[in-house]
Amino acid sequence: MNLIDLSSINSPASVMLILGGVFLLSVVADYLGERIRLPRISFLLLIGLCVGPLGLNIISTNGEHQWLSVAADIALVLVGFMLGGHFTISAIRENGLAVMWFSVAIVVASITVMFVGLLMLGASVEVALLLAGIATATDPAAVIDVIKETRAKGVFTNTLMGIVAIDDALGLIAFSVLLAVAQSFNGGTEWGHVLFSLWEIGGALILGGGLGFIMARTLSYFHDENCPKQKDRIFMDTLGFVLLCGGLAFYLHFSFLLASMALGMVVVNMIPRNCVQIFHSIEGIAWPFLTLFFVFAGASLQPDSLPQIGLIGLGYVVLRIFGRIVGGWIGGLKSEKVMRNWMGLSLMPQAGIALGMALVAVQQFPHLQDTILPIVVGSTVLFQIIGPILTRLALVRAKDAQKPQ
Repeated sequence: MNLIDLSSINSPASVMLILGGVFLLSVVADYLGERIRLPRISFLLLIGLCVGPLGLNIISTNGEHQWLSVAADIALVLVGFMLGGHFTISAIRENGLAVMWFSVAIVVASITVMFVGLLMLGASVEVALLLAGIATATDPAAVIDVIKETRAKGVFTNTLMGIVAIDDALGLIAFSVLLAVAQSFNGGTEWGHVLFSLWEIGGALILGGGLGFIMARTLSYFHDENCPKQKDRIFMDTLGFVLLCGGLAFYLHFSFLLASMALGMVVVNMIPRNCVQIFHSIEGIAWPFLTLFFVFAGASLQPDSLPQIGLIGLGYVVLRIFGRIVGGWIGGLKSEKVMRNWMGLSLMPQAGIALGMALVAVQQFPHLQDTILPIVVGSTVLFQIIGPILTRLALVRAKDAQKPQ
């Protein structure tokens, strides 16, 4: 059904109508989130479903409204920069070992549990390997928004932010290795995918670190507390570097999330302490982009894929949850009980990165497309709705959430 065909309206009107409507609906989502005590992300995803191709078909995820995809990518670049801003030297000294231990344990446990479990359910070796790699992906945007919404602070929150900043890098490496192993079972030995992923990650860190050094120097140069235009200069300088970093990462086929994270990490450790407000400035403009990101994600979801996932798909969902719980428990053996019990559950959101991995997988294994894509797309619907709820619950149990519950 197509009650309102915005594709027939001239482009400026279409863009402004969608932006105005989405932003107003985001206020409703925020209000409902506070009243019902559910993450506003869940409501934004439902809004996306209602206005997307499966609902009123007001927003199309391709063609006329493809600019929404660009807004979603900008949102992730801003999220990466804000994540990097939490990686101060003092924070790394305090939580760095715990972050790395949790990240490695969760990635390894997710892969092991998924691979063994799917084989026991009758999946082929190739399907088990590919889905095990895809299971490692986490949606950092959803996790960070729940943290902001609950105003969470504490050791649990700091560790969680550190994990979501690096676990996708570890997951990408693991996925590339598993993809190469799956190809060897299929008669191929294309280990070039592993080298390409290492190049993608290493290049992102070099790009972000180099631009971060230049950005920190320019911020120090422009820093003048007596200048009335100082805030405007610093804000535009920051936004310019963040978008430049994201654009170059896309152009060079680097991980734009890691590049922007490296940018933020270098900057926060080099600029004067009274310039740290630049990260708050970016937070101020990030939410409109994140709103578009989650609505676009909701419009892109295909709930009709859920009935198609079958036993293997159901196993994927259950095994991913179990693998994250086991990984969190192992990673928290030397941490407090609350970290051990809740860290795995707080990392359930899964979205764009998992879908990207799935697309790469079906490109290399076209005959598995009807198996891989429905499972990943269908499970993404579930994890994007229940994942933020579990993240919020974990922050409350850890007593890091500041809002009254």
